[in-house]
Amino acid sequence: MLVRLRHVLLAAEAAFAVPVAVTPPAGAQELPSPAGTRCAPVEPGLTTVSVTSNGTTYPVSLYVPRGYTGRHPIPLVLNLHGSNSNGHHQLIVTDMEKTADEHGFLVAVPDGGAPVPTVPDGYTWVIPGVPNTSGQLPSPDDRDDVRFLSDTVTAVSQGFCVDSDRVYATGFSGGARMASLLACRLSDRIAAIAPVSGLRAGNPDAFDPTRPDPVTRTPSRPVPVLAFHGQEDPVNPYDGAGPGYWQYSVPIAFERWSELNGCHLGPVDAKVTEHVTFRTYGACRQGAEVSLYVISDGGHTWPGSPYPDAFLGLGKVSTEINANDTMWSFFERHPLRHRAAADALS
Repeated sequence: MLVRLRHVLLAAEAAFAVPVAVTPPAGAQELPSPAGTRCAPVEPGLTTVSVTSNGTTYPVSLYVPRGYTGRHPIPLVLNLHGSNSNGHHQLIVTDMEKTADEHGFLVAVPDGGAPVPTVPDGYTWVIPGVPNTSGQLPSPDDRDDVRFLSDTVTAVSQGFCVDSDRVYATGFSGGARMASLLACRLSDRIAAIAPVSGLRAGNPDAFDPTRPDPVTRTPSRPVPVLAFHGQEDPVNPYDGAGPGYWQYSVPIAFERWSELNGCHLGPVDAKVTEHVTFRTYGACRQGAEVSLYVISDGGHTWPGSPYPDAFLGLGKVSTEINANDTMWSFFERHPLRHRAAADALS
């Protein structure tokens, strides 16, 4: 698959987006850097941020949107790659550069902590207690990817004007499972998540793997969740019963998030297009939505990706919905400060 992605990369690098101004949020003020001066303007495009985590320094690719001035804080989205892939391929295949330019947010695309020996430039995310795609459990020597991603947010925030109330996580497949974990372990920093083809709500229960173990996912506060999943996904089956890391179904994960967020209504279904259904729980604590786009003919793919060839053999790429635009609209509704205010009133 990585060979196909390299061809995608060469095609994508020839494209040139139209510059737009990054519009600051209403009432935004110039943000001083940690040194007490205005955040320095940076040329738009890909750059590299050095992230030191547990004594080791890693390069992390960061996309800076066109129009970034460094005068106002803007959102940050962690866009996490699938297993056996890497951050640079994830950025290209999801076409998130274009969305970032249109809406004015930074995109960090780090690599997972576990290199894949059989796949050049391929990595997986380290999820404690859950086997990887090779069926191996994480070892004590593996990188702590939750800590690493928290350190990534810190490093980007130190070098760029990041709105700490608007830090979000999305990801594909293994990256979606990692984003699901961040919602539980970093709920004080991650405002909302949008997993694609990989929503989880805890490790599979040791005694009943068709259910999540509630002890393994206990966020400190409600976290808004928007997921996307194809019912014809051959890798992470919608109905569960997949590999060791994928035993329980998407509907069960979805239901578990409604319980974690204290939702009282739903689920309610609404037909969006011929093959797309929007399913949602309502009346959740602190306004934390829990929603899912079910794509009846969708495969193990990123909805709206302009590079369907990157997913050959993994099923259909839906063109009836654009995951980027949809999740950004969702993210905009859920800054962290709203939840912090709700905490203070509760």
